[in-house]
Amino acid sequence: MSTETARTAPAARAAAPGALNGKVALVAGATRGAGRAMAVELGRAGATVYVTGRTTRESVSEVGRPTETIEGTAELVTAAGGTGIAVRTDHLEPEQVRALTERIDRDHGRLDILVNDVWGGDHLLDFDTKVWEVELAKGLRMLRLGVETHLVTSHFALPLLIRRPGGLVVEVTDGTAEYHREQYRGNLFFDLTKNAPIRAAFGLAKELAEYGGTAVCVSPGFLRSEEMLGFFGVREENWRDAVAKEPHFAIAESPAYLGRAVAALACDPDRARWNGQSLSSGQLAVEYGVRDTDGSQPDGWRYFIEVVHGGREATAEEYR
Repeated sequence: MSTETARTAPAARAAAPGALNGKVALVAGATRGAGRAMAVELGRAGATVYVTGRTTRESVSEVGRPTETIEGTAELVTAAGGTGIAVRTDHLEPEQVRALTERIDRDHGRLDILVNDVWGGDHLLDFDTKVWEVELAKGLRMLRLGVETHLVTSHFALPLLIRRPGGLVVEVTDGTAEYHREQYRGNLFFDLTKNAPIRAAFGLAKELAEYGGTAVCVSPGFLRSEEMLGFFGVREENWRDAVAKEPHFAIAESPAYLGRAVAALACDPDRARWNGQSLSSGQLAVEYGVRDTDGSQPDGWRYFIEVVHGGREATAEEYR
């Protein structure tokens, strides 16, 4: 299918309400941002979605954002048409993850979709800092939060997922394999952390193939997360006001964009064609006829590769 054909494809290719009825998903790291949006959109398609994280209405994680909770995410999932179930889980604690997967097994006896989206390390990040200048504890904590958590979760969740053919694992990162081949992320610990899910999806694709499973890695573009909107002092309603401060924010996308793309992927009976690949929200949106909340189809990573780093004379609007 050509890009032009895909851009005019009917929205029916996106996830339809009820398309995931009877399916059970686990979105690990669903407190806010892309994780919350993916959970909501899987719920909108009818799935039962277990949402995990460390921030609840009773306790706050080291990220320090008390207004965004897993209970809030679960309620949004249910309001969208699915069934949201919040389970406080620190994915660095193996026994907590074991208990989580045992609960899913007791309650449903199946797991169809695993989304590994645990992160929460932005507050540890110092860009443009040499590895010998980084505070070691911060760097190692980033690796634990963004890599070890994914491995622990896969270790306990995948035996449940492979009981039935057709299971889907979605590793979530920041940046595509294509982008990372040419660009260094300015902090070695961060660079390793954001490359690891790409390789994890490749490896899991090999391990799941004999069970009829699919593993991919996805990345949003310049994400209008709650934290990023707060950084620029704007809200979702007036996000374009931040473009004056950061011109490249003109390519920004809402968390719902990736959520819709992942839900469409989960509903695709031919999704195995993506097995082991690194995918972006913009790429999936074109393939599935998904659009962002403003009706656009931003392709953030293509914009950064071709315009920001490649020197092409173009505006962000040409990539929406």
